[in-house]
Amino acid sequence: MEVLEESLFFGVTITLVAYAIGVIIKKKLKVAIFNPLLISIMLIIVFLAFSGMSYQTYSEGADFISYLLTPATVCLAVPMYEQMESLKKNGLAILIGVLSGTVTSMLCVLVCSLLFKMNHETYVTLLPKSITTAIGIGVSEEMNGIITITIASIIITGIFGNIFAEMICKLFKIEDPIAKGVAIGTSSHAMGTSKAMEMGEVEGAISSLSLAIAGLLTVIIAPIFSNIL
Repeated sequence: MEVLEESLFFGVTITLVAYAIGVIIKKKLKVAIFNPLLISIMLIIVFLAFSGMSYQTYSEGADFISYLLTPATVCLAVPMYEQMESLKKNGLAILIGVLSGTVTSMLCVLVCSLLFKMNHETYVTLLPKSITTAIGIGVSEEMNGIITITIASIIITGIFGNIFAEMICKLFKIEDPIAKGVAIGTSSHAMGTSKAMEMGEVEGAISSLSLAIAGLLTVIIAPIFSNIL
């Protein structure tokens, strides 16, 4: 085990294997709750608990994957470009929808913070929960939030969006692909967008645009909300 721990890419290997197992399970069972990322997180926790390897050791090797986060986010611009005509026709509606979703997300954090009597540090930590990690880390850091908790809240939000997005759209009879894309991209960033892409090309493209706009709006609006509590 010590030899493996000293390997530079051991953490990356564990992460990729765990995620691959998650993908296989999802394909076999075809149930939304068996999200590959959720499964991989659970498998890694179990591995660390039983192997005795410290999280710090694992993280030092797995951090190489995080370098791919920004390029992966940028790649979401490809489907957006392919649906450029739809974006031009519905630009104002998309902008208003994303703005409404972004403000609503922060209002929910504010209400929960008041109900559960959270301190200011915890409050600002959760404000960027619905935007992509690459932007959320910077927003949290700027407001003196707890970055690790911000990352965890973003991941949890994304997993919920990925699992329940299609179900919620059916429940509330949201059938317009643009409306679906705006809702998913604004509320659950890149992980939700991956689900939107499975639902359709338009949904995926609009969701890609929405997560980018939501990120920019959060950078502007979050500091304002941080002064409320």
